[in-house]
Formats: sequence, C-alpha cells, structure tokens
Amino acid sequence: MGMNEFVSNNEVIIRLSFFLGVFAVMALWEFIAPRRALRVSKAVRWANNLGLVVLNSVVLRLLFPAAAVGMASFASSQGWGLLNYYQTPFPLAVIVSVVALDLIIYLQHVMVHAVPALWRLHRVHHADIDFDVTTGARFHPIEIILSMLIKFATIMVLGPPVVAVIIFEVLLNATAMFNHSNVRIPARIDKVVRLFVVTPDMHRVHHSVEDDEANSNFGFNLPWWDRLFGTYRDQPRAGHENMTIGIHKYNDPRLVSWLHGILVLPFIGKISSYAINRREWSGNDEK
Repeated sequence: MGMNEFVSNNEVIIRLSFFLGVFAVMALWEFIAPRRALRVSKAVRWANNLGLVVLNSVVLRLLFPAAAVGMASFASSQGWGLLNYYQTPFPLAVIVSVVALDLIIYLQHVMVHAVPALWRLHRVHHADIDFDVTTGARFHPIEIILSMLIKFATIMVLGPPVVAVIIFEVLLNATAMFNHSNVRIPARIDKVVRLFVVTPDMHRVHHSVEDDEANSNFGFNLPWWDRLFGTYRDQPRAGHENMTIGIHKYNDPRLVSWLHGILVLPFIGKISSYAINRREWSGNDEK
C-alpha cells in the first residue's frame, strides 16, 4: 500500500487524532495559564461551539463524502493541476502545496471580511464574546461549505499530493486551535514564535470589536502573509487584558453563545458602510 493510499484510507482517524490531541493540550494550557478572564460561562460556550463543530462535520460528510483528500486523489489520477502537469518532485510539491493552500486561506479570509454578504456568514466566528480554543472551530455551516468549494477549486488548479492536503488540513486545524486559545505566552517568546506561526496574541487582535483591529492579522497558520500584504498589527490599543472581544452590536449571550442564535445570526440585522481596513470607527455603524 502506497503512502497516498494509506493516508486516504485513514484520513478521518489521522485528523480526528490530531484534533483531539491538540484540543486537550490547549484546553489544559488555558486552565493552567489563562491570558484573560472569560465573560461568559465556559460550559455554555463550549457546549454550543462544539455542537456547531459536530453539525458542520456531519454536513460536510453528507455533502462531500471524500472531502479535500478525495479531490486531491481524483486530481492526481486525472493528472490535473500544475504540480501534476509539471511532474514536480514529491518533497517540493508537498512544500509548495502547503504554502499555496495557506495563502489561499489567507485570501479567503480577507474576502469574507471585504464582501458584506460573506461577512454576514463570517461574523458568526467573530461574534463569540470570549476567545478560546473552541472559537477556532466556530464557523457557520454555509461558510464551511463555501470554504470547502474554494479548497476543491484550488486543488484542481494546483494538483497537490494527497499527503500535502492531509498535512495542510492537520496544520490548519491545529494552529487554529492554538492561535485562538486563551493562553499566556511570555512576550519575548511570542515575539520569536510569531515569526513562524500565528500566535494567540497575534490573532486575538483580529477578534477586537474595533474595526481597524478586526481587519488585520488575517493569517491562521503562517504569519508571513499579513506582513507581506500590509495587514499586520502588532498589538491591540487597549492591551490584551482590556480589549473587548466580539462585535459591537451583537453581544447578547442569548444570541451569540447559543446554537440556535449562532445559526440565525447571518440573517438578522443589516450591514452598512462596511469597508475593509477602514481606519476610523463609528459606534453608529454596524460591523
């Protein structure tokens, strides 16, 4: 059995094992060394955020049984994609694939902030009143479906090895849990680590209620894109302990912390004058 076949056959076990392992480590770290005091009951938030994760997993498996790994396997068998067409050496193809897929996720993240209709979906992620390990997996099912379709298109054009797709998926899930965690990392260590991976202090800025801060630090895994494209912000103005997490006008726990409210959130209210990277914020506008 080749590596690609082994990985394809065991994709669910591999991803689930890493998810549970990283989740357990980050949850324990949050308990031992929290960065901020939480505003809402952790039991309520975790039950509903993780309930959303289960719902999204079921929806994806029903709609896309083979998921991204299946698409990579199919593209490979058909010879689709640049890396297959040019017969790129396997190690180079893996590295290029992981980096390219991460860039696409960065661009997708910018897009869902820039397009008002897509922001309606993405604000489910930002409306979490607290910021911890479960926030990293809190996305509306429609956004999850859209993300998978973008991933499919990228795979067809790029032609990444199956192993590269699995590595990317594992890294993306693991780093999303890591950089959304409510953990304390010494500033001198954080300064070095964020040169290679997005850290909690770096990404927390992105979850600020302040418009200009929320439209910065879009990276989930690799931190380089924000620096390259000018969307990097070092620290929040109010400091990490005093900054406010969430969205100005969507801060009722009954709406943003319970599953039924989370699912209807994209379809309520209106969005006006929303411009990405606007440097001034008016409390009368909606975000």
